[in-house]
Amino acid sequence: VNVVCQRRLPMTKARALWLQQACRRVLRILSVDVKTRGPIPLRGLLVCNHLSYLDILVISSVTPAVFVAESEVRRWPVFGWFASLSGTLFVDRSRRSDVGRLNGELTGTLDEGALVVLFPEGTSSDGRSVLPFKSSLLEPVTRLRHPLTLACLGYGLAESEGSPGEEVCYWGDMTLVPHLMNLLSKPGVDATVAFTSYEQPGACRKELARQLHQEVSRLKAVDGIAFTA
Repeated sequence: VNVVCQRRLPMTKARALWLQQACRRVLRILSVDVKTRGPIPLRGLLVCNHLSYLDILVISSVTPAVFVAESEVRRWPVFGWFASLSGTLFVDRSRRSDVGRLNGELTGTLDEGALVVLFPEGTSSDGRSVLPFKSSLLEPVTRLRHPLTLACLGYGLAESEGSPGEEVCYWGDMTLVPHLMNLLSKPGVDATVAFTSYEQPGACRKELARQLHQEVSRLKAVDGIAFTA
């Protein structure tokens, strides 16, 4: 993004556009090919399953976005630097007061017209199924005045390169640097993101968490996003 153009944009959107360009460059280095299905959102809240640190790169490469991430991500090499510069909203889920603070920031960012991406599973997985959604960050959604979009993300590898659930997904006791070095050795990774808009009903956040989880799971099944099985 041209520097002059960035100055004319609200800071949140300028950072999201900067992140998009950076992520596209990194994905080229990692040989990740991204395909999408469904209408790509530009604003509002995007709720997605969570498989890897690659998720942020993949989604951001498709549409400029602000992400909600665990506070520990800020300390990650390279990725933490990217996250901080791009305006990521960090949260310490172990502190109830921090969740309340984040909900205020999340609402304000949405009001600026940005797209905010939330991974309500609260952790990443091998993608065999969609983990239950945590409701703590969904309070703003129950009174949302902005579009709500759901997404399901999956990864694929050539059969000879191993299982995406073990080689691409980042979960459990895996450590970042060895995982990333192994990923760089792969000749290519396929990433698919399926989007669908969602008409949010009036509901308490726990019921909403159940409904959104059900819809993302359905999206995974309908669109055949089962690359990590």
